[in-house]
Amino acid sequence: MRFTPVLPPLPSKSLLLSSLLVISGCQSLVENLTEPTPEPVDLTTVDVSQERHHLTDYSPEHSCELSVGEPAQSEPVWVEPESIWHRITVGYQIPAQQNKRLDAEFNWYQRNPSYMARVSKRSERYIHYVTQQIEARGMPTELALLPIVESAYDPFAYSHGRASGMWQFIPGTARMYKLDYNWWYDGRRDVVASTDAALNYLDKLHRLFDEDWLLALAAYNSGQGTVGKAIRKNKKAGKPTDFWSLDLPRETRSYVPKLLALAKLVDHPRRYGINLYPVANEPYFKAVDTHSQIDLAEAAQLAEVDIEELYRLNPGFNRWATAPQGPHRLLVPVAAAATFETALTSLPSSERLHWKRYTVKNGDSLLLLAKRFNTGVSTIKEVNNLSGNMIRAGQKLMIPVASAKDDHYALSAENRNTAIQQKRTGGKNTQQLYYTVKSGDSFWTIARKHNVSVSKLAHWNGLSPKDTLRPGQKLSIWTKTVTAASIGNQRKPMTRRLGYTVRNGDSLARIANKFDLKVSDIVSWNKVNPNKYLQPGQRLTLYVDVMRSGS
Repeated sequence: MRFTPVLPPLPSKSLLLSSLLVISGCQSLVENLTEPTPEPVDLTTVDVSQERHHLTDYSPEHSCELSVGEPAQSEPVWVEPESIWHRITVGYQIPAQQNKRLDAEFNWYQRNPSYMARVSKRSERYIHYVTQQIEARGMPTELALLPIVESAYDPFAYSHGRASGMWQFIPGTARMYKLDYNWWYDGRRDVVASTDAALNYLDKLHRLFDEDWLLALAAYNSGQGTVGKAIRKNKKAGKPTDFWSLDLPRETRSYVPKLLALAKLVDHPRRYGINLYPVANEPYFKAVDTHSQIDLAEAAQLAEVDIEELYRLNPGFNRWATAPQGPHRLLVPVAAAATFETALTSLPSSERLHWKRYTVKNGDSLLLLAKRFNTGVSTIKEVNNLSGNMIRAGQKLMIPVASAKDDHYALSAENRNTAIQQKRTGGKNTQQLYYTVKSGDSFWTIARKHNVSVSKLAHWNGLSPKDTLRPGQKLSIWTKTVTAASIGNQRKPMTRRLGYTVRNGDSLARIANKFDLKVSDIVSWNKVNPNKYLQPGQRLTLYVDVMRSGS
């Protein structure tokens, strides 16, 4: 592999082969920033509010200056031309900026190299594609770093403001840019669709704000109305209308400097002590047309890739299969594309889903059947040519069902939510309970009933307080533990021994949740192996507080 020496840049950005620039007069880094060092993050349940840092109350006295012609104090910086990072820096277009807000953001990144190592690794699947799309439009390649600011390059990210995906689209903007989202599919998380929409939006904002990229970026974060209002206010007061002079929301004031600081670090990572993950300058995935809906477990097997890898490349699919209405394509690793395409040609569309023939019973409804078989009402109606929602006892229906057990689809929306509920806790002296949403419930009524805040209730469940709850939805709630001193006149537990027969889809965790028990207790009572699947028909002994569990 050939390496090219790249030295600190002159104002012209030309490369010098014989002389070196050195950093001189660089003062100590900004101290007492409000954001602590980010902890390692489980990529399946990234919490955007924890990944994104917001700096406040900074007042750096000096920024680092570069001087030319002084003796070199360290070895030359070497950049690997084959990496995507080098390719990104070649396409920089945003002029260099100087501002104390930029310095503060830059210093935070430099002081937290583990964060950069983590997010650059997470970008590996997506950043080549994003860079390629940006270059094709002639846009600044600094924008390839924007998903780091938005979501830490996690397409599963979801914020308290209902922003979703790698580019953090909120529902309103998503609708404007034709990013569909429904029970099966969320285009805000689709790597291809969301990237196209984000670049369309940024291009529009760039033209709207007289081709000023800083103002366009600010508007991407806070909305074009917010930035336009700030500009009009400054014009009226006779003040400058550049980004640095505007009175913008606190988050937006740090948002643009974050991107500029990242661009500076990526330009010379080793000079600033940053180790970027060596992402190859080559496509990671290829889009393969499926032409029809397909079970994701089946697709992973055909492509000979792990199903989690398939979900991470296709995070827009919420369930165990692709969406009935499309998009009918799957992103697969480049090395697996030919294998997948060949296997698809020999598998008819009718065999890409598994089907169950079901006879409708008294009390059944399309909603109940959809929940029971983990599919959508619209899908059942479409497959069975039903024009309305009425079904009758004795009617025969064909229902698509997953080919594998629920836990095999670990990154489906339901399993990701479960993982979040298991990971997030209420702190010391709290205990977890699960609440099933009823008709008429809201975050406010549930939070009030359990004496918790709406924001915490939403956080424990990976939701936004603005999300709409649906009947039957299960929420995790952490309440204060009852101590001996506070028991007072509270009821005593009424424990009963129950025999339970394992059903299809049951797991230790699901049974524990249903009866408000601990998995470890069920394992102990029944001497079962927690690492093995339960079998339908298997009998378990449970000791249940019948008043508490409602069973």
